[in-house]
Order: sequence, then C-alpha cells, then structure tokens
Amino acid sequence: MCGISGFVDFSKLTSQEQLEKMNRSMALRGPDGEGYALYQTPAASVGLGHRRLSIIDLSNAGSQPQHYKQFHITFNGEIYNYHSIKEELLAKGHQFISHSDTEVILHAYAEWGHHCLKKFIGMFAFVIYDDEKQELFAVRDRAGIKPFFYFWNNGLLLFASELKALMQHKNFTRQINIHAAGAYMQLGYVPAPHCIFENTFKLKPGHYLHFSLAQKEIKVQQYWSVYDAYNKPTLDISLSEAITETEKLLLNAFQYRMVSDVPVGVFLSGGYDSSCVTALLQANHSEKIKTFTIGVPDAGLNEAPYAKDIAAHLGTQHTEYYCTAAEALEIVPKLPDYYDEPFADSSAIPTTLVSRIARQQVTVALSADAGDEVFAGYNRYDYVTRLGHKLKLMPPALRKTAAAVMDKIPANSIPYLNKKYLFASRYEKVKNLLKNSSAENLLMSLTKQMDDEAIDKLFIQHIRKLHTAFDSKELVKPYSSPLPYIMAIDYETYLPDDILQKVDRATMSASLEGREPFLDHRIIEWAAQLPMEFKYNKGIKKYILRQIVHKYIPQSLLDRPKMGFGIPIATWLEHELKDRVEFYLSDTFIEKQGLFNNAEIQKIRHAFYNGKTERAEKIWYLLMFQMWYDTWINKNPAG
Repeated sequence: MCGISGFVDFSKLTSQEQLEKMNRSMALRGPDGEGYALYQTPAASVGLGHRRLSIIDLSNAGSQPQHYKQFHITFNGEIYNYHSIKEELLAKGHQFISHSDTEVILHAYAEWGHHCLKKFIGMFAFVIYDDEKQELFAVRDRAGIKPFFYFWNNGLLLFASELKALMQHKNFTRQINIHAAGAYMQLGYVPAPHCIFENTFKLKPGHYLHFSLAQKEIKVQQYWSVYDAYNKPTLDISLSEAITETEKLLLNAFQYRMVSDVPVGVFLSGGYDSSCVTALLQANHSEKIKTFTIGVPDAGLNEAPYAKDIAAHLGTQHTEYYCTAAEALEIVPKLPDYYDEPFADSSAIPTTLVSRIARQQVTVALSADAGDEVFAGYNRYDYVTRLGHKLKLMPPALRKTAAAVMDKIPANSIPYLNKKYLFASRYEKVKNLLKNSSAENLLMSLTKQMDDEAIDKLFIQHIRKLHTAFDSKELVKPYSSPLPYIMAIDYETYLPDDILQKVDRATMSASLEGREPFLDHRIIEWAAQLPMEFKYNKGIKKYILRQIVHKYIPQSLLDRPKMGFGIPIATWLEHELKDRVEFYLSDTFIEKQGLFNNAEIQKIRHAFYNGKTERAEKIWYLLMFQMWYDTWINKNPAG
C-alpha cells in the first residue's frame, strides 16, 4: 500500500519541489520512502511521485517510480497473483531485476497493453507514462478499493491517491462544486466520478484513463462491470454444490490476501463476514492468525465479547482493546484531514481506532467489507423484499388515496407517534413510496438523508442532480428484480464511495495496509449468478455464507442482531460536540460562508435541540461538511 501523485503541465512550470509537496502531504500512506521522476517533452513536463509502505520486496529494488523500456510507473496496491503472471512473462522472454509486483505490472503492460488488466487479481491504482508515445495510462481496480483523484484545467493535469495532494499544487483551484455538495448532503459522501471541487474527479472503479499529450484529451474507458455478472443466467446448481464451490473460492481469495513480506492480521468483529475470513484462514494455517477487535462500551460499541468468544473457539492470537468515548471523540477533529473531501460515515471513528491498535503488531490487516453487498446481508435488503411485496399487493388506487391523505396530515400533527425517533422521516418515506413503488424509488428512499426538495431549500443556489451509478440501467431483463438491482447499485455506489473510502483513509491514517478479501472480483462474478434463495432465503440473509461459517463456528456464537460500527451521534451532538455545532452552524459562520440558506440551517438546528432527535443525522452531515470547509477552505486556502 502506498500513495501516488503526479502531473502533466503544459506550461512546464511545475517543479520537483512542487511535486514533493504534493507527495509529502500523504506521508502516512508511505512512511518507508519516497521517489520522484520527471520527464520533459516539447509540449509539456511530466512528473511521477510515490510514497512507499513496504509490503512486497522490502529491498531498494521495490522502490518507485520504476522503469522498463519507455514505460514508467507509480503504483498503489497489490497484485496478489503476480507470481503466476511473472511465470507467463518469463516464458515470453521477459527478465526481471526485483521480486516486486510493480515490475510485473510494467512488463505485463508492455506485453499486453490495457488487456493486462484482465489478468490481475488484486487492488490497484497506478499510472504508467509511455515517454515514446507521450501518453499517460491510469487505472483503478474493479471494485474501487484504491482511490484515484485527478484535476484537469488550463493545461494542467494533476493526479493523486488523495485529494489533499492535489490541493498542494499552487495552480489547483478550490472552487466548490455546489451540486456535489448537494449530493453529499443526501448521501454522506460525494459519489464518483464527481468531486467536491470543480474540474476535479474520481476515476470510477473498473475504469482506466488515457491521456495523450499530443491531443491534450482525457478519455475514460470501462474495462469491468459488476453487471456483466448479474446479466448472466442463474446457475443450475444444488445448494450443497454451491456451498462447496463457494467455500473453495473464498479460501483461495482469502489466502491470496495473506501474501506479504510483513506481518498480517484480521479485523474480527464477531459477525459472519469477519468470522468467515478468520475461520477459513485459521483452519488452513498452522500458525495462529492475529485478530483485532475494538470496543467502546460507554459509546454503545461493544462487540468485543462476541469477537473474543469466536477468537477463542478458532484459536487465534487475539487482541482486544477497550477505549473510552473520550478516545473516540478525540478522532472527530482529525476527520477532515484524514477524509479531505466531506465525509459523514461516523463508523470512520472506530475503524480508525482499530487500525491504530492493529498497526502496533502488523503492517497489513484484512477487513471483511462487501460480504453484505455480495451475499445480501444488509437489513435494508430484508426491508426491500418485505415492503416491496406489500406495496405490490396494494391496489394502485388505494396507494394513491393513502398518499393523498398523508399529504394532508403532517407527521408532526399525529399524537404519540410524533414523539417517536425518526417517525417524521419514515412517514415521509412511506408517503413517497405509496406514490412511486418502483425499485429505483425504494432504493433512493432508503439511501438519501434528504429528498431533492429539501436539498434545494438547504442551499442558496439551485442544486442540480448529478449523474451517477445510481442512474444505471445496465441490469437487463429477465435478470432485473428489486433485490439484485439494489445489490448491484450498492456494489457500485455505497461500497466504493463510502465503505472503501472509509477503510482506506482510516487504515492509511495509521500507515496500515487494509486488504479486502471479499472483493476478489471472482467472488462477485460467482455469487451474482447463484440462485437468489442461496443468498436471501425466507428472511435469512447471507444464507450460503452462514452455512459455510457454521462448519467452523457454532451457530450459538453468531446468532444475534446485526450491530455494525454504530456511534451515538445524537448523544454526542447534544453534549460533547454541542460547542462545535453552535460554532459551525452559527448565523455568523453560515452567512459568511455563503453556501447555505441560513433559515433552513437554523430550523434544523433548533428542531434537534428541542427534542427532534431524528434531525441528528442531518446535524452530523452538516457538522462534517463545515469542519471540512473550515480545514481546507478557511485555514488552508491555497496550495
């Protein structure tokens, strides 16, 4: 795991010193070294920068940027099957001077061009500069585990693993994309390919970017899509056969993620996904797997006892750490620096804490993200299935009448229920679904914190809806039905833009490499074709995964309500964080900022502090945005 950065500057004014400033802003991504390479062409200057966290080939031969013939690379990530690709290249006459996967990428690109991507099993974001053709090739892995930001304006192309690196360049313009800000206030993150700044983008997962210096033109091309798997016929296979084949594939993917020249551990929460990773690895390793769990009992985060029982059953070398709410709160002021684009997932806090604990013993940690998206594990999938069925049974005329009645009766006017937590927002969502019960509308009602009308009121300027992966129509009949549709959308939106961004920044804040075994692309390509009842079976989520895990861990140790990394946001906002809310949502701050409609902000703030606890999420979203704004616009206005 590393950090990459670089530029193409047609003014030829960007120096190595400027590149070093960009690169060193990401020092935590690569504390073991840095490297630079600059190239001059008649049209432009080109620079590649690299921060190194040594994982594979710890010698100087693994340093970057690396070079082969006319090709030069800066690479972030891991290619787990690089040994087999290397053997194939050796048979074709290639010779190698290191044991690194970086060198294998260079030779593979020289041999097969962009078709080499089909061979890679791993997580990656890399840039290759061809100084003969004067072309830049940049790519992001299929699922979007590794980040890639780029800026293109006035003859200057900048790219990096993190947005903060781009902001260090003196000619980067920090003009807020107000429409991206609107999307953030709905989702809690800015969806790809968009970014919080104008002229700045995220390369979408499963895409590569080609930039010709001669043509001064960026072309983005998709090379992999999850829909290619979902749009295939369902496999004709028995449950027992599916269990056997799925377990085999999972074990192979998990073992690939153990390849390292430094110590490796596993985040163990005690849920099915992390227990699956730990159980399969421990059963096939002679040495004890290192496992890590964090608990914050006084903040309502106490999965540690469950994880401890599972670790004891499996025989891992387990570390658990109980931290106080004060230790968790200490992370909050640092979030805008770690997440240098507005980001509102509060589980970033415990993820950062567990990364710090793990880093004391290991340099690599396996996380168990994507089990929910791949095997239908989220509670909302159950909700979608049940509610969707009920809505279908209701005659359209009855739905229309019910929605009309609800239009006339505000949620706040209903006695008793108006005191219930989140009643008002749920009331509005049900009303919206009665009007439009499509799978698309059902998904967005579960996903958005605010509807389009509320967002337009919140901002001074009109907010335009951005085109994102939520708008995909790629799932075709006869394979399109609500559950696979929502699972595929989650895989392309919530997973890379929220979950994976969260884990990447949290682990990197501790200089820890996070690996994602469930995101081996072969797993989703297999699971997407399994009969849906193998994943969601009569209300039982992750059905096939449960059958596999129960071979290794008694069901009694696992069956409990899904917890996740929840944080007591409402309580914190009412007490420990109240001073921050009062400052950042004050009339003075809002009016000077000039982005939000102050009257709407104050309405939300006063409603929350007068007992409307369902406003807590909105307050948190606003607070995270304002803290980001203060950090990167007010206090660091220029590169």
